[in-house]
Amino acid sequence: MRDGPLRVLLDGTPLLGKRTGIGRYTVSLLEELASLPDVDTRAVAFTLRGWRKLRRALPHDTQARGMPVAARALRRTWRHIDFPQAELFAGFSDVVHGTNFVLPPTVRAARVVTIHDLSPLREPQHLPASDAELPVLIRRGVRRAHAVCTPSAGVAAQLTNELDVDPARIHVTPLGVDPAWFTARAPDQALRERLGLPAEYLLFIGAGGPRKGLDWLSDAHDQDPGLPPLVFVGPGRFPLSPRRTHYGYLTELELQRVLAGASALVLPSVEEGFGLPALEAMACDVPVVCTDIPVLREVTGGDSNAYLLPYGDVTALATALRHARDERHSAPELVHRRAHAASYTWRACAQATVAAYRAAVS
Repeated sequence: MRDGPLRVLLDGTPLLGKRTGIGRYTVSLLEELASLPDVDTRAVAFTLRGWRKLRRALPHDTQARGMPVAARALRRTWRHIDFPQAELFAGFSDVVHGTNFVLPPTVRAARVVTIHDLSPLREPQHLPASDAELPVLIRRGVRRAHAVCTPSAGVAAQLTNELDVDPARIHVTPLGVDPAWFTARAPDQALRERLGLPAEYLLFIGAGGPRKGLDWLSDAHDQDPGLPPLVFVGPGRFPLSPRRTHYGYLTELELQRVLAGASALVLPSVEEGFGLPALEAMACDVPVVCTDIPVLREVTGGDSNAYLLPYGDVTALATALRHARDERHSAPELVHRRAHAASYTWRACAQATVAAYRAAVS
């Protein structure tokens, strides 16, 4: 590798439009990388229109590049051949990092891709038409990558077991909790009125979909009419009722306040790549109720920090929701949960990612 800072080109496309979880990951990683003296970071957007908006979404002094080709056309082409390469539009780099499942082809740069979970491979029938090429691109990308980043050890194990990826090429780069979550306050009256928030509520954060266990959650919520109303926040379709409300996109500050005011956060997922809302709930002293799957047990730190339940047990979920609601009203500040959440930082995520870059280059 040449002398001087490591030249890194990241896929910044997730920063365009409303921020999803992957968008939050990408911008937080970029902000930390931009502060490291030994990394020269640029971002590229793979889109025909709007790539210039990337400049307004990047940290200070981070350069934006565009690949002015329709995203669907690129994906259809990349499914078969390694052209066009990212560097043809964005300049030569030491590393090209696909932050959102898809690995762009390169001329000579080392190739790194982040695989957030394996749901696109396990449930391709639920992908939108715009992501129809994703399963093939994921398999092709992990074969061609010099390094593969995953947010959790659970996803790393899945890559090894299901896609036969050499563990030596996999780097676990856990996500971080922004410091603002530790001082988040419950919504004031103005925000409650604007959103129509009930005085007390259970909260789900994430995209709707079959792997999120929302039918199980709805059955448990219906089983006990004494539970607080249920609020869903995120894109997609949700099982609504007079006691269940859906809000689509919230700003980061709104989301912090809505979570800080919840009686409990519920993540009844069949599968997760990381489960960042669980850590954010711990940061603001909100009890967490979630499925006992390897990734969520790993991220929450186990039974001492969260209510972990076998998937599909309606009575157990309803009981845990009651206990979490009662704990929220009676328990003192749980310092060990906040300390666990504080151990996940975006600086650590960036450092682990840079280690993946250097391994890929070498």
